[in-house]
Amino acid sequence: MTFEEWSHLPEDEAGELVDGELVEAEMPSFVHEVVVIWLGAVLRAWAVARGGLVAGSGLKLRVSSRRGRMADLAVYFRRGRVQARGVVTVPPDIAVEIVSPDPQDQRRDRIDKLDEYAAFGVRYYWLVSPDLRTIEILELGADGRYVHAQNLSAGTSSAVGCEGLAIDLDDLWREVERAETEEPDT
Repeated sequence: MTFEEWSHLPEDEAGELVDGELVEAEMPSFVHEVVVIWLGAVLRAWAVARGGLVAGSGLKLRVSSRRGRMADLAVYFRRGRVQARGVVTVPPDIAVEIVSPDPQDQRRDRIDKLDEYAAFGVRYYWLVSPDLRTIEILELGADGRYVHAQNLSAGTSSAVGCEGLAIDLDDLWREVERAETEEPDT
């Protein structure tokens, strides 16, 4: 599959492009989606006030000549940097992945995407673990590799590289707890 074919797939046919093949995307859990919406709202309020934008998991990023990825959230500090349509070739300032408990998905987020996002030039890579109740913020170093810049787990915290952003982690984890424990209506 080419990048052009990948960019024209129907929205309901999700997947990432890996070495010319469409790799089926994980089926996100309810908890995963709750975290995406909660964190997306917080990041959006912060970014828009500074002239930036936040995109969701449908954004297709060309991370290399043979790979296309879809972060759970992509934050651009300035709107003017990214094209409006098609596969995006400009790295976001922040790529956020919500880490699921499945070992294959964890490997993809913690190994494959880590290397690919670094090579693509994503300045900050956030790994959010609802199970561990943590956010790891990695920052791209001058050598092109990520270093752990910050680990967040409780309280209200600022985030490295995001002046003025306050993340109420206790509120986020309460929301996760509600999503994990509430019984569905029958």
